[in-house]
Amino acid sequence: MAVYVDHRTEAPDSVASPSHIAWHPLHPLLAVASISTASGGCVDIYLEQGEHVSDAHVERSFQVASLSWHPSRPILAAGWETGEVVILNKQEKEHHAVPPNHNAKITVLNWSTNGTCLVSGDGHGVLVLWRMDQRGRVQGPALLKQECGKCLSHCVFRPPPPGEDFVQLAKAAVGGDEKALDMFNWRKAGTGAPLKMGLQEGLSFFITLTDGSVHYVSEKGKTRHVLSTDSLVQKLLFMEERDVLVVITENLQLSLHAITLEGEAEELMKVKLSGKIGHSADIILIDHSLVVTALGETVIRFWDLDRDENYVLSPDVQFGFEGGECINCVSYCSAKGLLAAGTNKGRIAMWRKAAGSHQSIRALEGKEKWKLQAPTELEGNVIQIKWGSRKNLLAVNNISSVVILSEQAMSSHFHQQVAVVQVSPNLFNVTFFSTGTTHSLRVDMNVNGVFATKDAVVFWNGKQVTVFECSGDTFRSAGSFLCDSPVLSVHGENLYTVEPYRVQVRTWQGTVKQLLVFSEAEGNPCLLDVCGNFLAVGTDLAHFKIFDLSRREAKVHCNSKNFSELFPGLGGIASVKCNANGNKVSILVSKTDGNIDSKICFYDVEMDKVTLFDFKAEQGNGREKLSSGQGIDNRSAVDYPELHSHIPACHFWDQSEPRLFVCEAILETGLQYPDQKKKQTESTMDVWIISFFSTEEHGLLLQDSFPLPSSYQVLLGIEVPHYYFAKKPGEAEKGQAESGSIKVSQMVARRPMRDFIGLGDCDKTTRDAMLNFSFYLTAGDMDEAFKSIKLIKSEAVWESMARMCVKTQRLDVAKICLGNMGHARGAKALREAEQEPEQEARVAVLAIQLGMLEDAERLYKACKRYDLLNKFYQASNQWQKAIETAEAHDRVHLRTTYYNYAKHLEATGEHSLALAHYEKSDTHRFEVPRMLSEDLQALENYVNKMKDKSLWKWWAQYLESQSDMESALKYYALAQDYFSLVRVHCFQGNIQKAAEIANETGNWAASYHLARQYESQDEIKQAVHFYTRAQAFNNAIRLCKENNLDDQLMNLALLSSPEDMIEAACYYEEKGEQMDRAVMLYHKAGHFSKALELAFATQQFGALQLIAEDLDEHSDPALLARCSDFFIEHAQYEKAMELLLTAKKYREALQLCLKQNLTITEEMAEKMTVSKDSKDLSEESRRELLEQIADCCMRQGNYHMATKKYTQAGNKLKAMRALLKSGDTEKIVFFAGVSRQREIYIMAANYLQSLDWCKDPEIMKNIISFYTKGKALDLLAGFYDACAQVEIDEYQNYEKAQGALTEAYKCLSKAKTRSPLEQESKLALLQSKMTLIKRFIHARRVYSEDPKEAVRQCELLLAEQDFDNAIRHGDVLGFLVEHYIQVEDFHTAYRYLEEMQKRVPPMNLSYYVTQQTIEAVHRGVGIPVSRTLVPEEIRHSSVENKEVEEEVADEVEDP
Repeated sequence: MAVYVDHRTEAPDSVASPSHIAWHPLHPLLAVASISTASGGCVDIYLEQGEHVSDAHVERSFQVASLSWHPSRPILAAGWETGEVVILNKQEKEHHAVPPNHNAKITVLNWSTNGTCLVSGDGHGVLVLWRMDQRGRVQGPALLKQECGKCLSHCVFRPPPPGEDFVQLAKAAVGGDEKALDMFNWRKAGTGAPLKMGLQEGLSFFITLTDGSVHYVSEKGKTRHVLSTDSLVQKLLFMEERDVLVVITENLQLSLHAITLEGEAEELMKVKLSGKIGHSADIILIDHSLVVTALGETVIRFWDLDRDENYVLSPDVQFGFEGGECINCVSYCSAKGLLAAGTNKGRIAMWRKAAGSHQSIRALEGKEKWKLQAPTELEGNVIQIKWGSRKNLLAVNNISSVVILSEQAMSSHFHQQVAVVQVSPNLFNVTFFSTGTTHSLRVDMNVNGVFATKDAVVFWNGKQVTVFECSGDTFRSAGSFLCDSPVLSVHGENLYTVEPYRVQVRTWQGTVKQLLVFSEAEGNPCLLDVCGNFLAVGTDLAHFKIFDLSRREAKVHCNSKNFSELFPGLGGIASVKCNANGNKVSILVSKTDGNIDSKICFYDVEMDKVTLFDFKAEQGNGREKLSSGQGIDNRSAVDYPELHSHIPACHFWDQSEPRLFVCEAILETGLQYPDQKKKQTESTMDVWIISFFSTEEHGLLLQDSFPLPSSYQVLLGIEVPHYYFAKKPGEAEKGQAESGSIKVSQMVARRPMRDFIGLGDCDKTTRDAMLNFSFYLTAGDMDEAFKSIKLIKSEAVWESMARMCVKTQRLDVAKICLGNMGHARGAKALREAEQEPEQEARVAVLAIQLGMLEDAERLYKACKRYDLLNKFYQASNQWQKAIETAEAHDRVHLRTTYYNYAKHLEATGEHSLALAHYEKSDTHRFEVPRMLSEDLQALENYVNKMKDKSLWKWWAQYLESQSDMESALKYYALAQDYFSLVRVHCFQGNIQKAAEIANETGNWAASYHLARQYESQDEIKQAVHFYTRAQAFNNAIRLCKENNLDDQLMNLALLSSPEDMIEAACYYEEKGEQMDRAVMLYHKAGHFSKALELAFATQQFGALQLIAEDLDEHSDPALLARCSDFFIEHAQYEKAMELLLTAKKYREALQLCLKQNLTITEEMAEKMTVSKDSKDLSEESRRELLEQIADCCMRQGNYHMATKKYTQAGNKLKAMRALLKSGDTEKIVFFAGVSRQREIYIMAANYLQSLDWCKDPEIMKNIISFYTKGKALDLLAGFYDACAQVEIDEYQNYEKAQGALTEAYKCLSKAKTRSPLEQESKLALLQSKMTLIKRFIHARRVYSEDPKEAVRQCELLLAEQDFDNAIRHGDVLGFLVEHYIQVEDFHTAYRYLEEMQKRVPPMNLSYYVTQQTIEAVHRGVGIPVSRTLVPEEIRHSSVENKEVEEEVADEVEDP
């Protein structure tokens, strides 16, 4: 909590009355304009404590009209009623006058948003815009001067549109974003708009005139009329987030206008605000959407622009306000969320806005967002109030003077069972816990600090010290003296203050008795703390020293220690405290930025050992060892995730118990939690109280931690067995029941330590025993823990321990506690609860036994055992909660919960509610009749109302038992209980009606009952009919047999069960008639053997066929064989075949196929195929069978099936032969590919060679591939030879033929043949062929260059012996004929043509020479062409299979 200290401004002219006040936006500078009756008017500037700045006083003989601060520099513009404008530069201590352009009162005076321009306007409507330099001097002529004609009243600048975000832009540019890079490179032309550097001018603004019109002045100086209002504008506001102008008139008419970039306005909303008109209104806009008005009424009015709602706040009389106190002015501090209002009685009312996440605040109703704080009391009538500067100071103008209020932390102190808490700047609340009394103490000075002991309370403020002595119920001033010590401590009758390099020991009156000297290296003492008889002193150079105060003079107990040596790299000392024995020191560390570090440092004086406890567990392991010796126990911030991200705020040692240390940890500032859901909206959840035991052997042990209760403000200290807290003012004690707090006074409260809850003010022995117990329990030493309390006989102590076990979840300790309490029932319950898997569920049982129901509820919720929580609610009579839990989380037990609640309600006599819950639990059909059995009328009404069949039936049975048959029939009919209807009608002898009901409804039970009735009356046909309707066929069959109703018997038997069918079949068989029926019934009943036997005996082929269809592999094999034999005898082979296959007699089936030449279908073949894992046949027999099937398929020409069966038998060669017979090229190629067998490859290739492979390169490719894979290189050579021959014969392509022969030669030379001689001769033949072809190719090739040589070569070739084997005569002779025609030697050409005619058949002649050539030769020699030389023209073309051959070559290269 903070209190507001008021500093009155030290005005140079005491007669002057302040008229205007204005805070600088950043610096703590307050400008005050005053009116003096003697001299006229003046302007003064004051600092934060009201000190006057002497150089900044401006005085004139006329009054100040307006004030305006520069947005960032300490420059003030003041406008006077004569039209003069003066600029005060506080920094340079200069005054500058603005050139005179006004001769009327300055009504408008505003700086532009970046402070480069100043706009001024006067009562005559003259508007001037000046450019200003950094010192506040006018630069050049006016940028703009306009005559508006009417008095100007308001001006508001429109902020410039924001420039680009440089950080994001720079990141993008570094990341390689071309566009961002271009924006930085201003030399690049044509890259769009230039980058907007720095703040823009933003020189467009709105002005209002007294006629109610609003005008917009653009950056270019053009003025546009924007809008008009019905009366004078009282307030003009611009909402820059939305570009909306807010206009409020004197008549309290509020209108919102959307502003375009050009300055045009479009009205969004218009509303009339409530409040009295005529009074000068103070209007502000807060949180961008809330308009707050103070109109001199007893309330502040709010209008929420977002929600379109309004509400009011008023000061509460309980807080010290008077009834009818009016509010004149308001101001809001967004940094603190504080709304301040000044009243006509000189009080400042403050409302704090609710803290928490945005969503949680939005959910609050408008009024609930604001919480009234304690008021600050001044005198006079407050007419102006303003928050300002970065320091968030509040200036108040109460006509006679100006007061600056600065927030100061509330002073408080606890020592020796005395607590002092500051209530207001001068009022303190003093509580003596030893007597339980509270006193108020008023001090006539501003207080910075307070120290309390059982004898005295001391106040100081850095200038003066005042001591009050406590005598009984009163305080008397025991001394007051001037002392500029910023810190002070008290021990007995000594005061300890500091001065440079010394600590002074003074009397209460200020006399210095002793000086405790520090060296220059140690530094100036700046921190003091007294605990027990020891004084801890910390210096500004991070040294600390401890003094023993137990004797008359202070003696050094622990020599000066350098903190930076003990804890290197940590920083300075923010606070130092020692324990009651003076052997332990705790230090809070201040970082370089002035904030407190997250570590607490402990120094053991005797062991000279240091220990750290760090709240930031995520950055390390929460603990560090900085010197040799004992480390820290594992229990640290790591085990307490809720303490992470906290920092210690204050720390205390117990006054008498040296082991006990407590600190308050607050959430580190600047840490934002996006998931604030887990955090409560109360900010106190962010504050934790943590206590430790600090000992040599165990180091630091975290004893307890809990969040600061919401009603408490701050921790004051600890003294076993309580923590002491200052309370929030006006805060009711909320957590009293939960925490066991004892309310002592309004401002101070104490809370028992966890282990002392329920013990109250116990004696010292019990207290010490409990403390030891707590210590050993924390250390985990159970033996010592029990030793320390075994002498305590008090049941209350054991009970409090048991209660503590609920908090600590120590069930082993709880058992002993319950034993010492004699709580047998609790011990039993705890033992039974051990079967529960969750620890919390077991602890909850203990809590219930101790009556800690809230804890039990919390524990069950924590472990999500909603079933047990439901039981707990039921047992504790919290039925509503039980039902809610069951509905939301424990649906399994929902009906049980409803049922139990209904039983409870029935027991309490609430029948109507019980009835509803019985219905919800779905037990009403039994429970409600039982409950209402005494009230038959109510029961009948309920039955009629519910319209439930089971209830109608129950009621009908009840009526039948009361012999009311007619009513019973009515309710049976409603319940549709046809059996009961038939039963009652039969009982009444109305059998005809009963028969109608049974026929209509077909109800089995009704029909059966009726059939029994008819049978008893010997009406057999009716009895059989109704037995049939009731599906009681055996009874119907029995009657038919007894009464020879054979036709009916057959139909009934077919409808009935197999047993009944067999019985009926036996009946027919015995009679010897209608044997077909007997066969059919045996067959239907599944008695095949009997059916077949009868069928054979009576030669019923039709029946046999039907039976055979139903036989399957599960049937008796003998039966199947018999059937098949029967069918073979009667030449029904296919049927016989099916049966043989079903009987798994595959060989017989196969023999039958062969014998009778039956075609094997795919289905039959599959049935004959035995699976590999079958146990009926061995693998060898299976293969033999498959081969036989395949052979059969081959004979029948079903080659594909044969292939499949051979493959299944594993005989791939036969499979391939079958496939070759099928002629399915695609499958042959595929099969060869997957078989990977040499013989199969060769077979496939041989088959493919039989096809037209010349036309299909794919076949050719496969032939080569298969021969290669089959390693049949001799065959491949033969194929290449054939290829060469085709190239010559078909296409005359000797080059390709040469290539093919080369490949053939390669293959043959690599081949391994049986006869090497034969291979040699083949190779020689190939070689000679290749040589001849090569010569012919050469001859053709050189022909163009040397025709004679070419001709000579050809003639030589014709003379070769083996010429025919390699080259066709026609090709060589044709070549020569063509040559001689070209050289026009027609006679030689004719000679060769004649030779060609001898060697080449006339039909083939045109292959070698064209008709034109023949005619040309004949013409040349003059001989006519004979008829035989004119064959038909045959055209052919060569298939380009060069690629294929190249591929082939590759494959052969590496077989």
